[in-house]
Amino acid sequence: MKERARILVVGGGYVGMYTALRLQRRLRAELRRGEAEITVVTPDPYMTYQPFLPEAAAGSISPRHVVVPLRRVLDRCHVVIGEVTAVDHAARTAAVSTLATAERGAAPDLLGYDELVLAPGSVSRTLPVPGLADHGIGFRTVEEAIGLRNHVIEQMDIASSTRDLAIRDAALTFVFVGGGYAGVEALGELEDMARYAARYYRNIRPEDMRWILVEASDRILPEVGAELGRYTVTQLRRRNIQVLLGTRLESCADRVAVLSDGQRFPTRTVVWTAGVRPHPLLDATDLPRTARGRLRCTAQLRIDGTEHAWAAGDAAAVPDVTAAEPGAETAPNAQHAVRQAKLLGDNIVRSLRGEPLQTYAHRYAGSVASLGLHKGVAQVYGRRLKGYPAWFMHRAYHLSRVPTVNRKARVLAEWILAGLFEREIVSLGSLEHPRAEFELAAGRKPPHSPTDDPKGST
Repeated sequence: MKERARILVVGGGYVGMYTALRLQRRLRAELRRGEAEITVVTPDPYMTYQPFLPEAAAGSISPRHVVVPLRRVLDRCHVVIGEVTAVDHAARTAAVSTLATAERGAAPDLLGYDELVLAPGSVSRTLPVPGLADHGIGFRTVEEAIGLRNHVIEQMDIASSTRDLAIRDAALTFVFVGGGYAGVEALGELEDMARYAARYYRNIRPEDMRWILVEASDRILPEVGAELGRYTVTQLRRRNIQVLLGTRLESCADRVAVLSDGQRFPTRTVVWTAGVRPHPLLDATDLPRTARGRLRCTAQLRIDGTEHAWAAGDAAAVPDVTAAEPGAETAPNAQHAVRQAKLLGDNIVRSLRGEPLQTYAHRYAGSVASLGLHKGVAQVYGRRLKGYPAWFMHRAYHLSRVPTVNRKARVLAEWILAGLFEREIVSLGSLEHPRAEFELAAGRKPPHSPTDDPKGST
């Protein structure tokens, strides 16, 4: 490479981090000589390993071990904490808003590039459900996972300390919307954790709690197949978890979950995991997209009909060359994202060096899902596993996939310690408002005081 290549990676998730890491390794000599530079723009200084979020919510893994610090891993890249708000690929520029520009009220900075990797990922797909924006809880980030854990334990505290049966019943009713990986694993792990925690409450029994899974289709966990999906439903119902198939959430206003079948559940907890959609950033680009809003890509991970622009992961519609039916696309999951990112990094290097590009081809290996401690389902290369073997495979697979040896060792150590000692059931909800105690001492009313919500006061 004779001229310095400016490579801009938008996003620090699976695709963003692994692509930058691959480029960093392949272009090590060029980066050292200043012939190339890699800039990663991401809203967070870390990559979240999302398959471990349910275990982090249940307290099996420390939150800091679910994330990978980007500056440590991408030590030869320039990591910018900010958000790309628009991309003008015709002019090879991206508008970047950082904390500095936001603080001084300035317009986003324009960042030039030669090669663009657009990997902003996806966001929760919400529907215009009354009350969802006010009372719904997501489950896509480590902050949401830990916030949900704190919330569940706080609801148990509320139920334990009130004589009002209406408040108690609402506090002990937990509604999860969405029967995919996120919803089922979060429900399974948190129900398992709450069942364990109930032994430390003198007036709460596991059967006092009501756990409800709402799914609009006629099956859950479609990735593991129909048979294991039915098995999962049976196992959840044996734990007194209500699984409502073919049912939608119509409203959760006034802390009452109203379902399409007419059922109503007063509840203080509505967890929304009903799918994802492409990141809104794609609307502010001049790049071609499919009818579903994803970037139209070739099998070489180039954005179709565009030079010097690449994409992969949730935001990209990548042809599945291994599928029997024509026009099939790879599923937007971590299994494809990690593999696509490595090939994407290699193809960018090949493009810079004038070498032929390679085609992405990966046959789906299978899926694993945890349903709580020592419980799970798995379908790997056509073989079905249930119970403890599936749970063990779930842990082994994700331990092998979590980035860096440092994280692998820490997660394994925490699992070993968790097997030797009892679970931690402490709620640290005050971490969400660290200045509340000081404001109270200074004579100011702290935010989100229980007196702000008469229904939530104890």
